[in-house]
Amino acid sequence: MKRLLQALFFLILAAIGVGYYFKWQNDHLTGDRIVGIAVLTAAFVLMPLFIFHRSKGKKLKDYTLTPENLEKMKDEKHKKTNNQ
Repeated sequence: MKRLLQALFFLILAAIGVGYYFKWQNDHLTGDRIVGIAVLTAAFVLMPLFIFHRSKGKKLKDYTLTPENLEKMKDEKHKKTNNQ
């Protein structure tokens, strides 16, 4: 999965570079299309795959704001202010 993400990232960067090269050569329509497709691919393919890869095996409960976690945060804040 890591290699897939890296390959996709570099392909998207290359596509953006090629798109700007086309725009530099005064073929604005093709350049805009290539850059647009690359950005959409980054947003709707690369980003979800990356988030899935990084969050695999982690508890979502640890990262959500539940009443329990809010109480823990308040307690930690009071401990820090009392120690100073």
